[in-house]
Parts: sequence; C-alpha cells; structure tokens
Amino acid sequence: MNNERKRREALVYHAKPKPGKIEVIPTKKYSTQRDLALAYSPGVAEPCLEIAKDKNNSYKYTTKGNLVAVISNGTAVLGLGDIGPEASKPVMEGKALLFKIFADIDVFDIEVDTKDIDAFVETVKNIAPTFGGINLEDIKAPEAFEIERRLKEELDIPVMHDDQHGTAIISSAALLNALELADKKIEEVKLVVSGAGSAAIACAKLYLLLGIKKENIIMFDINGVLHNDRTDLSPLQKKFAVDKKYDSIAEAIIGADVFLGLSVGNILSPEMLKTMNENPIVFAMANPNPEIEYELAVKTRADVIMATGRSDNPNQVNNVLGFPFIFRGALDVRATKINEEMKMAAVKALANLAKEPVPEQVNIAYGETKLNFGKDYIIPKPFDSRLLTEVPPAVAKAAMDSGVAKEPILDWKRYEDELYERMGSDNKITRLLLNRAKTSPKRVVFAEADHLDVIKAAQIANDEGIAIPILLGRKEVILELMKEIDFDDKGISIIDPKSDEQKEQVEIYAEKFWKARSRSGITLYEALKLVRERNYFAAMMVKEGDADALISGYSRAYPTVVRPMLDIIGVAKGVSRIAATNLMNTSRGPLFISDTSININPDAKDLARIAQMTAHTVRMFGVEPVIGMISYANFGSSKDVSARKVKDAVEILHEKSPDLLVDGELQVDFALNKQMLQGKFPFSKLAGRKVNTLIYPNLDSANSTYKLIKELNKTDSIGPIMMGLDKPAHVLQLGASVEEMVNMTAVAVVDAQEKNKKKEMALAL
Repeated sequence: MNNERKRREALVYHAKPKPGKIEVIPTKKYSTQRDLALAYSPGVAEPCLEIAKDKNNSYKYTTKGNLVAVISNGTAVLGLGDIGPEASKPVMEGKALLFKIFADIDVFDIEVDTKDIDAFVETVKNIAPTFGGINLEDIKAPEAFEIERRLKEELDIPVMHDDQHGTAIISSAALLNALELADKKIEEVKLVVSGAGSAAIACAKLYLLLGIKKENIIMFDINGVLHNDRTDLSPLQKKFAVDKKYDSIAEAIIGADVFLGLSVGNILSPEMLKTMNENPIVFAMANPNPEIEYELAVKTRADVIMATGRSDNPNQVNNVLGFPFIFRGALDVRATKINEEMKMAAVKALANLAKEPVPEQVNIAYGETKLNFGKDYIIPKPFDSRLLTEVPPAVAKAAMDSGVAKEPILDWKRYEDELYERMGSDNKITRLLLNRAKTSPKRVVFAEADHLDVIKAAQIANDEGIAIPILLGRKEVILELMKEIDFDDKGISIIDPKSDEQKEQVEIYAEKFWKARSRSGITLYEALKLVRERNYFAAMMVKEGDADALISGYSRAYPTVVRPMLDIIGVAKGVSRIAATNLMNTSRGPLFISDTSININPDAKDLARIAQMTAHTVRMFGVEPVIGMISYANFGSSKDVSARKVKDAVEILHEKSPDLLVDGELQVDFALNKQMLQGKFPFSKLAGRKVNTLIYPNLDSANSTYKLIKELNKTDSIGPIMMGLDKPAHVLQLGASVEEMVNMTAVAVVDAQEKNKKKEMALAL
C-alpha cells in the first residue's frame, strides 16, 4: 500500500461515518416520560441524596465503578513526540476502544493542555471523583514519573502510567518463562538495557522485584552508559548508574544473558548477539523496527529466545495483554491503587497462562496446529479470550491480599461468570477470522470485479494479506476503477472470460464442463456459452485448481450465483444438499443462524443435516457449537406438523450425533435466555449453557431473523456462509458493504485452509 493511500484511509476511518472512534450509549430505558422522570428530574434526586450521605454510593448508582479516564498532555505520543493535547486525542480514543473491546471498561479520554506538573496533577485531582481509575498515557519522562507518583499518593483510586508499567508487566512475564526455558537463575543473569526512558526504567524496576540483581543491570541511553559520573541523569536513572564506563553496548553485551531493547531499530548487530551467553534472551521492542530483526537474530543464533513488539513475529510484547485486565481486576474490587503486588500478580498470571493448553480458537486464529509453551510461545497471544478470566481475578485477589480492596470478591464462581459474560461485548471472532486468513492467504476469485466496492474489498484483502485476489470482469473497467482508488495492478490477475485473450481457456473449461454434464442435458455449445459467464468461469477456476476460492453475489440475484456453484463445483462427498449460515456479531457474543439462504422448507432429516453442517462451520471459527433447534413451541407443547418436524430432527441428532450439544424444539427466547431455560426446562441438554447457534425450521424464519437483528441492532453479519460444497465458494449479500465483502473473503480463505488440511490428512492416511 502506498503511503498516500494509507494516509487517506486512516483519515477517512477517523472521519466517517461520524468523527472519532467512541460514543456514549445510554444503559437505561428512555422511551417514556416516566423513564425520563427517573433518569433526570425529579427521580435523579434520590441517588444524589444517597451519594451525599456516603460518597461510596456513587459506585452503586453511577457508572463510576466501570469508568476509567485515559489522560494525556500529548508530550510523548507514540513515535510522534510532543504534538500537543489536541493532536493526541485520536490516540486516547484508540486506547478507550481497546479498554472496551478487551475488558468491557468504559472510558472518557481527557486531554490536558499543560506541561506543568503541578497544574496537571491538580487538574486530574479535580476531575477524579468522576472516575473509578486513571490511566496516564503518552506523558514524557521524567515528568511522567513525578505525575504518577503524586497522583498515586493523593488519590484513592487506581492510577497507572501504562507506557511505563504495561511493557514492564508483559515483558516480565515473558522473562520468567524465557529464563525457565533457558535454564537460568534470575539472580545470576546479566542484563543489558538499550534505552533509559520511562518504559525501560519501569521494566528494570519490576525485574528487580523478580530477582535480578541491581549490579547485574547495565543501562544505556542516547548519550551512552548510565554511570555515576554523569550529571545529566534523572533521579530514577541514577538508581541504575554503574561505576564502569563502558564505551558501547557492544562492549557491555559480551557475556550478557539478557538484552532489553526499548530504543531504536537495528542497534544490536549479529556480531554483538554472538558474544552473548548460551541461550541468550533478546527482547527487541523498538517499533516498527526492532533493535535486531527477528529473522536475523534466529539466523545468527539458533539458541536465541526472542520477543519483539511486532505482531508478525512470535512473542509479541503487546501492552493490550496487560492494561485492560489489570484495570478490570482493580475496578472489580474497588482498589484504591495499583500496587506492586497487583502488578506482580498480573505478571505471574500471564506467565502461567502461557504454560496452559491453548484453546483451539487461539490455534485457529494464529494458523497453528498446536501452540505449546516453548521458545516461540513464552507469552499468551492477544486474541486469547482466557486473558479476561485469568488476569483480572489474579489482580483482584492481590488487591485484596495487600489491603487495597474496598469491595472484596466473596463469590469467585459468580465473578468468573460475570467475566465470561463480558466476553460477548465486541467482535473478537471477526478479528480472529481475519488473523487466521492472514496466516495462509489463498487465491480468491472476485467474480464481479468491475464494481467499485468489490474492487475496494479486493484491495483491502490484498493490502492486509488476507487473500491473493483474482479479478473477473471487463479489464478496461477494472483498470480504471483500480486507478481511481490507487490500487496497484502489479501482480494482480485480471481476467475477462469474454475477451479473445481467454478464448483458449474458455474452450478448455467448456469441454471439461460438457464432459462432466453431458448426460445432464448440457451440449458443448451450451457449455461454451455458460463458461463465458463470470460465475461459471470462476467456478471452473476453483474446480480445476486455478484458484482456491470464489466470492460472488454483490450485484446478482442469489439463484443465478448459486446455480453455477452447484453445476460445476457440486456438493462434498457424503453431503445430500447444501445450506447456508450467517454469523451475527451480537452484544452477547457470536450467534450462528441457519439456514438463511438455501432450503425453503426442509424436512426433519434435512434439518438434522443442516445442524450438523452448521456445527462443523462453527468449529471452523474455533467455537464449540451449542445448538438450539428453534420453533414456536417448547418441547412438545404443540402437535402441529411444523413443531413435530423440529422435534423429529432433534431425535435424529441425539441418535446420530450424541456428543453434539443440541436440543429443542425451543422458542427463541428460551434458547437465548439461560435463566429462563434452566428454570422451566432443567432437563434440557442446553440448560445452564450459552446457546451460540440457532437452527430455524424454514427459510422464511431464518432469513427474516438474521436481517431483523442486523438492521435493528446494527449488528455485523458475516454470510451467508455456504456449507456442503466440495470446494470453497461463497455468496455475498446483494449490495454487500466493503467490510462485509472483506469478511466474506476471509471466510473463503479459511474455508480453503480447512479443506486443504482435510485433503492433506486424507492423503497422509
């Protein structure tokens, strides 16, 4: 992607459809005059009076207990430096978004226009009653140290400067595990640090608590080693000053066990790495270019254990592993501060989590057969959903044990359930899907590439490494559209099946199609005519292995898109009919709905097959299916043929797929409400479980339901996802958005990955 286009996309993302990345959403009803009278005057007086009696009641009657302030003066923003408070606001809104999607914490971002320490501290103190916690962000050192110190002393809510402590906590967890793998004792290792800013100082301080000896730490800044004769060091830097005047990092690193880089790229050379001790540990965390590139480091030393700040390398030290979950735990016990005990609890929870068996969803997201604790996996992955259920409880317990928790947790099982419920508040599954596609991108045919939005989707898929697009359509139109959006056509296949250039290929495909369907009434002349049509040509490309998957349907009616897939690709072995499911990213988590597009009125056997295919698709996303078979009746309450059909389908599933978590017939509210289902039907296989898949008795109900959810709740929908075809081919919703097409491209890629894996396994047998 060229820089100008990247710049323009970033600006459009922040400006459209409405400026910024966050908004305030009411949490109470407000539709009637009664609601408004309770929300404001006169009803609001009652909680006000209760809080006036006891300030702690603000946690009971307001959002304070789940509200964090992300506060900055813009003096040390990302890699941009001192750009001022207004210019820092997009970053602070971004931090707010991360808090919400990873830990369901609400945030107000506050940009303070002062560089004066006293004024900054006074401002934060004055607004602190609004918040349950304070996250300081992008404040330059050494002022950041003093600001945090004073606020921690003077406020009774958690305060943390994430730039300092986030990296320290995550890298500490990685260090513990790396030392274990290297078979080294922490009190004996020699550590060389490149960088002496707030993050480096915070890391070194936490490493001391882990057991590293102060005399074994050698720290460098831009002016060289921190030694006792220097007069330009801050008080905190002086704590790490040494007596020996090393001329360079190259001299200091000889015989070192650990290198910590929080400085600039490419300052650790292969020659320097070679002088380190056996099983060297290298944390090169400068972004975007680490102190030594990962590939170069592992090529230089096969025994190196390495972490970086980059997502495309193993062992990414990413602050998102820490701050959302640390604040979650602190807020949930109303901690008065985030102390060293709580940080250390987070360190150990992260370190221990990396040693636990990894959920299949995480393996799938990162394209791994099986992630295991080892050199390439010393810290959890950011998409690991267990972070929310492992780190906050550890932090909360440490707060309680250290005496800073005002509201101790008494029922840990209930707390764990509450954390699980918070998991459904974002679109994690979409991020997992896109991430998995990127691990092994496939060739995807875009059969309607002479439409601007289709080209935009192909461009994003190409730029993001999701897929290798093949564009079908009128070449001159496609090239003009690509030029319009600065889509470089270099390396992109553009094919017009109706052009003379493709005459030979059309004839080859037509003959193969004719031979396959000649006993089904297709003549060679008809085959030639059909294969010139893009959907037939695209299906033949996939059938013959000239492409891995196809997507179509943006501008054409559903039957005209599906028919070529059935005629050419056909159903998979053992499948009698195809079906479709839609993935809805709801506030309660992912919800799969079937059959949304194909089967108008399936019988009981067909419903059972649809449920089985849907279960397979749900597992493809790394989710264990919990299936409700939907009807207007509950468990035999109606003898009508429609309800009976669903009941019969359930009986078939219980017999043929006894391990599948499926039950019914059920009304949809009972299926989605655990408490209602448990209370009325405790005998159900679904009792006490969170249903994530709904199988409807006919096309009318399934299609209407997914579209109703999509429009009323502005819910993202991925689908219809085709199920049962022999090769990956998927249909877009008519007029699908660019985002929906990108998501469906990722589905097609993941589908191709799955089918390839299945084929390889069959060949191996």
